[in-house]
Amino acid sequence: MAFRRRTKSYPLFSQEFVIHNHADIGFCLVLCVLIGLMFEVTAKTAFLFILPQYNVSVPAADSETVHYHYGPKDLVTILFYVFITIILHAVVQEYILDKISKRLHLSKVKHSKFNESGQLVIFHLSSVVWCFYVVVTEGYLTNPRSLWEDYPHVYLPFQVKFFYLCQLAYWLHALPELYFQKVRKEEIPRQLQYICLYLVHIAGAYLLNLSRLGLLLLLLQYSTEFLFHTARLFYFADENNEKLFSAWAAVFGVTRLFILTLAVLAIGFGLARMENQAFDPEKGNFNTLLCSCGTGGSTGPSRAPSGESQLPPDCQPGSSRGNLVTMKTEW
Repeated sequence: MAFRRRTKSYPLFSQEFVIHNHADIGFCLVLCVLIGLMFEVTAKTAFLFILPQYNVSVPAADSETVHYHYGPKDLVTILFYVFITIILHAVVQEYILDKISKRLHLSKVKHSKFNESGQLVIFHLSSVVWCFYVVVTEGYLTNPRSLWEDYPHVYLPFQVKFFYLCQLAYWLHALPELYFQKVRKEEIPRQLQYICLYLVHIAGAYLLNLSRLGLLLLLLQYSTEFLFHTARLFYFADENNEKLFSAWAAVFGVTRLFILTLAVLAIGFGLARMENQAFDPEKGNFNTLLCSCGTGGSTGPSRAPSGESQLPPDCQPGSSRGNLVTMKTEW
């Protein structure tokens, strides 16, 4: 099944061929992996792509539970879900965003920003729902002390590890999408900035065994980003729709305060008072002063937003409401 209507053919494996057929190519690769599940000889290799690896049995109160830790094989699983994400990206673009943008008759510049915010609204909404479900079912919201107790959190439940693998896959897929979507040269540095910052933060929480703290920080961050890009879409549809920007400006300040408070509580007070103050990569322990300062410092500044300064005039710096969003207009 083709994801895009084509008006002309391109030479096989040429640059334009890859750009216009990248989702179909990804679909074929994913299909090959799924077909591998049907044969005993290739099933073991196929599962390496599909399922999280490094499962161990951890004794519980009345039984044993299966948990996971990270390792090099995770890269194979992430690669598979990068292709899955590329396919989903093309489906959303073809069957939702393109149809809406045609009705709005946007300029080329606004059309590019509309597609960016449209993709991110869907991603942030699904991530917020998924992340909220994980932190509730794992009890991280009802027991804040679990963020630092029993550190290092080497063994992860299935849903926590799978969530992190999918998050890394999404932000890695965003890199080739800059090429596939023919993003304008002047927009590439801005998008590269927030993509790389998300990758660094998510990979850092995963590799430093701070997955519990990372989940709560992502929940707060994604909630703010979802509201911002929703406001941005409404603004593109009608430039008189500015109320959501005011709501986002208020929520942005509150969530930033919660992020700083949570980071200081977990790293500055929780981990700093634990007895295992040592650097031991074999045991997954990175609870040292240097790592704590680096981790805490990275959450201190406002994390890069995933959208450009596309605000209504009275929300720009220097205006009455612009003072609320000054931190987020210099992108």
